[in-house]
Amino acid sequence: MLRDYLVGDQRVLEIGSGTGQHAVHFAAALPRLIWQTSDREENLPGIRAWLDEAALPNTPTPWELDVAGTWPEATFDAVFSANTLHIMAWSEVQRLFAQLPGITRAGATLIIYGPFNYHGHYSSDSNAAFDQWLQARGAHMAIRDAEAVDALAASAGFALVEDIAMPANNRCRVWRRIHT
Repeated sequence: MLRDYLVGDQRVLEIGSGTGQHAVHFAAALPRLIWQTSDREENLPGIRAWLDEAALPNTPTPWELDVAGTWPEATFDAVFSANTLHIMAWSEVQRLFAQLPGITRAGATLIIYGPFNYHGHYSSDSNAAFDQWLQARGAHMAIRDAEAVDALAASAGFALVEDIAMPANNRCRVWRRIHT
């Protein structure tokens, strides 16, 4: 699916790279992309281990990035994030979207993978159970409403291009930056 939206030679920032396994998989499958990993400090050693083992030429050293903190002074053609919005506090989700205009060029692609609610309703019983599990772990965690995320994207100058059903009741939502 990423091949359809990440076309040409592009610099991609992955926000919340976790272990680094997604970066290695995608960078190997799409060698024309420069895949910049990022995450909070405590996750960087695991990301480095994955990147070092893969030794791919298109995966630079991971960056420390806490969405609530200081953001890089760089420009990207695309931003990707998987399974992060439901882990972050809503204020952090808002901060993520507010920072996007400063790190993306006009026409940039934003791709977010994970579970979403629609019109305040769960898309499946398993997502309802998952949301209860999340909130038991931390009151700040929750499956986000697609419409609220779309509003944040719009305020950052991004328009929804596609909303793709994925396995396990997840979605891959794609936006394009339409305002400079």
